[in-house]
Amino acid sequence: MALRLGDIAPDFTAETSQGTLHFHEWIGDGWAVLFSHPRDYTPVCTTELGAVAKIKDEFDRRGVKVAALSVDPIDSHHGWIADINETQNTTVNFPIIADPDRKVSDLYDMIHPNASDTFTVRSVFIIGPDKKVKLIFTYPASTGRNFAEILRVIDSLQLTANHSVATPANWENGQDCVILPSVKQEEVEAKFPKGHVVVKPYLRLTPQPNLD
Repeated sequence: MALRLGDIAPDFTAETSQGTLHFHEWIGDGWAVLFSHPRDYTPVCTTELGAVAKIKDEFDRRGVKVAALSVDPIDSHHGWIADINETQNTTVNFPIIADPDRKVSDLYDMIHPNASDTFTVRSVFIIGPDKKVKLIFTYPASTGRNFAEILRVIDSLQLTANHSVATPANWENGQDCVILPSVKQEEVEAKFPKGHVVVKPYLRLTPQPNLD
């Protein structure tokens, strides 16, 4: 069965470029991003891993751990990391999971037979502190991911997990949010002291509540 939003992310133990990883233990009380790559020494993946290494401090600032996965073995990963560091002018600073037996790929339904019987598609899973899957992206092998969008989604997920708001189309961190319909109008003033605007009874906007 394919994973769905709200499912518990499957736990696993695997070898990585940074040693053995026990997934749920590694996540701890924070957030995590798990993203897969079709295989080592592929051009788009090389740029993606370099891009993540360069912005890892942005994930750290949000309390988010990052792990990549490729179906190739550890020795291959280490050689590939050297290439990534050289060509992308960075240092890979997060674990790359080795999955030669496809164990993790199968747990997370990362292999799509219509695309390839052996290589993973570009999957992204964002997992919360409760170990539940909060978001799933699936890209074809031909399309590199936009990690600015992944950070934007994390900002939204972390905001909406703790406040009675949702984020509208094209929302960016710092912009107004939508008050959930479940919040009664008589409760709004106390719940959102920064103020609010009623566009329609079902569409109420308020400044982002987790900013000073």
